[in-house]
Amino acid sequence: MHTNEHRHVRLFRNGRNQAIRIPREFELEGSEAIIHRKGKYLIIEPITKQSLLEFLKTQPKRDEEFPKSIDRLPIDDLEF
Repeated sequence: MHTNEHRHVRLFRNGRNQAIRIPREFELEGSEAIIHRKGKYLIIEPITKQSLLEFLKTQPKRDEEFPKSIDRLPIDDLEF
């Protein structure tokens, strides 16, 4: 949501952090955001997570055939 509205808010302390309450008309979607400084301004941007289905729709089509049986595939050692 982009808006030209301005709203006066108060800064307060929450433990060792400085915080503000975001008014309803400026609420961000989701539960996470990225904050960064640009000069004297703080920019807060929502993190939008893409679902697996949305991600797969963006991937190029593959010409490979899916194996008929995965129990015959070779097993490689994985390191985590």
